[in-house]
Order: sequence, then structure tokens, then C-alpha cells
Amino acid sequence: MSASNPLLQDFDLPPYSAIKPEHVEPAIDSILADSRAALVSILASQRAAPSWDGLVLALDELGARLGRAWSPVSHLNAVCNSAELRAAYEACLPKLSEYWTEMGQNKPLFEAYEALAGSPAAGGFDVAQQTILEHTLRDFRLSGIDLPAAEQKRYGEIQMKLSELTSKFSNQLLDATQAWTKHVTEEAALAGLTDSAKAQMAQAAEAKGLDGWLISLEFPSYFAVMTYADDRALREELYAAYCTRASDQGPNAGQFDNGPLMAEILDLRQELARLLGFGNYSELSLASKMAENTDQVLHFLRDLAVRSKSFAAQDLEELQAFAFDQGCADLQSWDVGYYSEKLREQRYSISQEQVRAWFPIDKVLSGLFAIVEKLYGIQIKELSDFDSWHPDVRLFEIEENGQHVGRFFFDLYARANKRGGAWMDGARDKRRAADGKLVSPVANLVCNFTPASLGKPALLTHDEVTTLFHEFGHGLHHLLTRVEHAGASGINGVAWDAVELPSQFMENWCWEPEGLALISGHYETGAPLPQDLLDKMLAAKNFQSGLMMVRQLEFSLFDFELHASHGDGRSVLDVLEGIRAEVSVLRPPAYNRFANSFAHIFAGGYAAGYYSYKWAEVLSADAFSRFEEEGVLNPATGRAFREAILARGGSQAPMLLFVDFRGREPSIDALLRHSGLSGEAA
Repeated sequence: MSASNPLLQDFDLPPYSAIKPEHVEPAIDSILADSRAALVSILASQRAAPSWDGLVLALDELGARLGRAWSPVSHLNAVCNSAELRAAYEACLPKLSEYWTEMGQNKPLFEAYEALAGSPAAGGFDVAQQTILEHTLRDFRLSGIDLPAAEQKRYGEIQMKLSELTSKFSNQLLDATQAWTKHVTEEAALAGLTDSAKAQMAQAAEAKGLDGWLISLEFPSYFAVMTYADDRALREELYAAYCTRASDQGPNAGQFDNGPLMAEILDLRQELARLLGFGNYSELSLASKMAENTDQVLHFLRDLAVRSKSFAAQDLEELQAFAFDQGCADLQSWDVGYYSEKLREQRYSISQEQVRAWFPIDKVLSGLFAIVEKLYGIQIKELSDFDSWHPDVRLFEIEENGQHVGRFFFDLYARANKRGGAWMDGARDKRRAADGKLVSPVANLVCNFTPASLGKPALLTHDEVTTLFHEFGHGLHHLLTRVEHAGASGINGVAWDAVELPSQFMENWCWEPEGLALISGHYETGAPLPQDLLDKMLAAKNFQSGLMMVRQLEFSLFDFELHASHGDGRSVLDVLEGIRAEVSVLRPPAYNRFANSFAHIFAGGYAAGYYSYKWAEVLSADAFSRFEEEGVLNPATGRAFREAILARGGSQAPMLLFVDFRGREPSIDALLRHSGLSGEAA
């Protein structure tokens, strides 16, 4: 089998088209067996006097081999989901969980790391090596290395069950999203929708052998209806279907219900935290983050909420008054997007759709690349000869002074059997291998934009442009690292509440005239964004920023409170409603089950960590303020940011890196100013 199994071959980039579901489990079984055998040999050789190369680098080699096989499988499961691949992927989850638990609870391995950290040789290690040792010893303790055998066993059982439940949450959300569609045969029902949105819906209908138009819960389709459909009943129907996905409510009530999974996940996380000596899961979450304690996080979020709520209330009053004048006397959740867009058009004479024509995908990409090339002294070129998982996927290479730095895949468009949202994952880490060769990094950058249609290229809304910049910021963090030790290269070892700094930071150029000049050009004529349109966009930048701020704070507080207070008798919905009562200004209908699709915290890495977006936004806004002072395309400032933040990965504490760049600790003032929330609401 190994001779014909692509996952067991040595390859540069994954042979995606050759990877089949039947390859997955045999490859992982084989690699795990080899790794366990290799670990015995490593420990035997390191018993007397552990060395960096003999211990850490040897384990990095094992991790790299496992990652080389598992990374493409995990990626394909997210972007080309099928029943067969899902089954193969899920069959491996408990095996991988068991393996990592074994590693984390391996006493001789822990003792070898302790001996290495305390050895005379450690005094000569570079800062990244010392940080890696410090983090590794911390992670052993967070894996239950100090627990009695029975509790270690329970720790392993919990981790295995959590990996199964979180994957099931993600699957049920994908299935629930795809289970609902609405077939429309009368075009009048789609009044208000743009031609491009209707074209997408017509393509979706045709793909299913239907005439007319097919509305789905994939985000481009949902967004189009909620923003532009004049038919209020249609908006309400779609809203109800979308916000009740994977729940006990709505048109598919009880089908793919994530409610029981959420309860079980929370119970297990709480049990895990208690096992390790923490009061709750939020405390455990912070053990490896930048924030010092739960009180600090809650004070940060509630302080922002207090500062923002009057602005949000003012935004809502203006929207309600506008909707009332338009004949809507009782503004509801399914009306907000529609009337917000109408109010934006009236107030600023600008719409998301109007702007779309100026952001064709290739122009946006060429401008994005021009910005980072100037700031960071790199060159980016597209590659044409590579294996792929879909015809729309593109591959690019980064060079610096003619030297290869890394590569990244772009998978930008929404389609069936692809997970929603946008993300970056490291397909391969930069590291110095045991043979002395430098392994270059590879990243996957994934979005869900509206694809090309009607003979037009893919045209992005400005919100989508911002999403693209955000994910590319993550990609640069992964790709531009100068650290050559796997444990601290790229985003590895970076505190989770600082990992959003480079991504939020990149978004700033989407709003700067110098940046917009590079990323915009009419898709037909190439003409630059007209000055009057630019002025309107900038004037509208903070439109309803109060409402947007409290929405994000609602998510962050709900997540953190949910994990901090679990077991106090309140249900998930009780906690959510309590947070809404505290910070929200517009309450959704009682049937809303937002939590059931909150994949960030139930199936992603953001459990008790969603606050990281706001936390890192303070860092990114303040970091960008140096560019505002010195020039937004100033290469010297760009190089300083690259060397202080991007190049150093997880090699040192995020606050230290930030202070190195900014010359002081961060201040919240820049975020409030950028968001239009400084001063008092009118």
C-alpha cells in the first residue's frame, strides 16, 4: 500500500488530485506506528545527556512527517467535503488525539525536556529555542503530565471525545447549511437583487436541473437577499432558515441539531479545566495567551461595551427612523441589512454593489501584492504548474532578492461542499531540517467570495476586499518568518490573542487612499476609483460602527462568559440572552439560535478566545498609527514591522515584540479613533 499511497511519499507540494479517501487511514496508521517506534529510540539515545538536535529536532522531524500527510487531508475535508473523505478523516481523529495525549503525558520525554532546559548547553540557545523549551514544558503540564494515572487516562478520553464532537459540530453545520434551499420561478420575487446575485442563483438552479433561481444559505446568496431583496417576507424566511441552522428551531428543526453537542462539549471542557487545576475553561484558555487573567479580559470587553453602546443606540435610532419613513414601522433583525444599505446609499450616495465594479479580483490581488512588496521588500509571482483540488485554485510564490521564501494557495470562491467563512492554515512550516536543509513555508488561504458570472470577472465588495487582506495578513505571518525552529516559526507558538495582530493590521490599507489607488480599477475600463467615490467610501467608513462594535462584543462576551461560568445552571441560550441584555441594542427573535452555528468556538480554535479579535484590534490599530505618522507606504516602517512582528513568529512574548516596534505598550485610543467611537455619541 505504501508504494501507491501518495500520503506516504516524499513530496514538495501535496499531490491533491491523487489523494483518495482510502489512502487516509492506512497512511496515518503507518506514520503513527513509525513515530511511536522512533520515539522509543529517541528517548533511549537522549537518556544520558539530551541535546537540541537529538531531542527537539528529532521530534520536529516526526511532527513534520505526520503533518505532511495530515495537513492535506484536513484541508481537503474543509474545501472538498464528501461522505467518504469525511468518514476517513473522522476515523483518524481519535487516533491522532490518542497519539498527542500519549506524547503530552510521556514522563521520560518530559524529563528529557526538563534536563535539556536545565543543561549548560541551554545557556547558549537562541531566544527562539529558549521560548520553545519554556512553552513545551508548560504544554506538558497542560497535558496532565503531573496527574495521577487514572486522571491522565480521563484527560485522554476527554480529548478524544472533544475532537470527535467538534468535528461533528462542523459537519452538522455544513450539512444544515446545504439542507435548505428555496426554488424561485418568478423573477418578481427577487426584486431589488443585483444582476450578479440573480445570475449566481440561476447558475445554482441550473446545476440542480431546475429552471429559475435557487437561493441557498451559502453566504454570498444569503447576503444578497438580506441586503437587497425588496420582499420583506423573503428576507424573513431566509433569516429564519439561516439563524436556526443546526438547531431545534426553524424549517429544519431538530435535523443536524448542534444543541446536545454544545452541551457535551462545554461539560467536557469544564471537566478538563478542573482536572488541570483551573476553576473553569476560560482560565485554562488563558494559560497560553497574552491576557493575564479572566478579570482583565472581562474588564477589557465591558469597558469597550460601555464606550460603544451609546453610539450603537444612536445608530439604531437613526436606522429605525429611516425605516419608518420608508414604511417599516417595526424594524426587525431581517430588516437591518436591507435598510442599512438603503440608508448608506441615501446618506453617502454609495452602495456595496456600486463599489463592487471597481474591485475585480485580479486588480485587488495585484494591488495587495504591490503594497506588501513595497512594505516588506518581497516579490510575488503566480505559478502555473501545480496539482490542485479545484480548477479555481491559484498558487503564488514569494521571493526576496531572487531567493525563494515560500508559497501560498488561494481558494477564493464559495461552492458546494466547502466550509463557509475565510481562513488561513499553514500547509507546511518553515524549519531547518535534520539534514541541514531549509524547508520553506506553504500556506492555504481560503475565502468564500462570489465567483465570476455573466462574462464578468469575480467582483468583490469592499467588505470582501477587507476579508482578503485579513487572511493575507495571517499568511504573511506564516510565510515571512525568519525563525528556523518549527516550534516558533510563523504562527507557531504565538499567543492566540496576539495571532490576529498581523491580519487585522493588513485591513488598514483597504481604507487608505494610497492603498485604494493600488487595489481598485473598473473591471471594464481599468479606470481608477473616482475621487468622489473614494471620498464617499471614506466618509461611510464608520457607518454603523457602533452597531458593529457591540455585535462583536456580544460574541466575545458570550464566548468568554459561557466558558467561565459553565456549570452555574444557566443554559447556552440563557448566557447568550444575558449578554444580549447587557450589550445589545436590537434583540433578535426568540427562535434565533446563533450559538448553534458559532463554529469559531465550538469547532475552531477560539473557545474562550473569541475576544482575541478585539484584543488584537487594539494592537493592530496602534501599530498602524506608526504608519499614519511616518507614511502608510513607508518601506522603512514596513521593514521595521516585518522584523519586529512578522519575522519573529512565536519566538518571544507578543508584548515584547509590540513594544519593540511601537516603542511603548499599546493604547486603546487608536482603535476608538479608527472606529469613530472616540468622544461622545451625538
